[in-house]
Amino acid sequence: MIKDLPEDQRPREKLLKYGAESLTDTELLAILLRTGIQGKSAIDIASEILSSFGSFKGLAGKNIKEVQTVKGIKGAKAITIAATFEIIRRVVNQILDEK
Repeated sequence: MIKDLPEDQRPREKLLKYGAESLTDTELLAILLRTGIQGKSAIDIASEILSSFGSFKGLAGKNIKEVQTVKGIKGAKAITIAATFEIIRRVVNQILDEK
């Protein structure tokens, strides 16, 4: 479990101490997931998601039902992931519109 990790290895604490750029993709996704399930931490689930879809780019193209095929991902977590990628899409579009 994440709470069992040394404090400076926990994703949220690591972000606070070293900045978001210091986190791995798995750690960033684990922060979005917030919690794990019995026997799997948010880091474990995030790792499985990225392994299943290959990368953030691969994950970005998936719909909610596809994301929910990963054990531990149900409604709220899948919705958080979908909303995050929509925010990213909008930011990119705003940047491109400004150019």
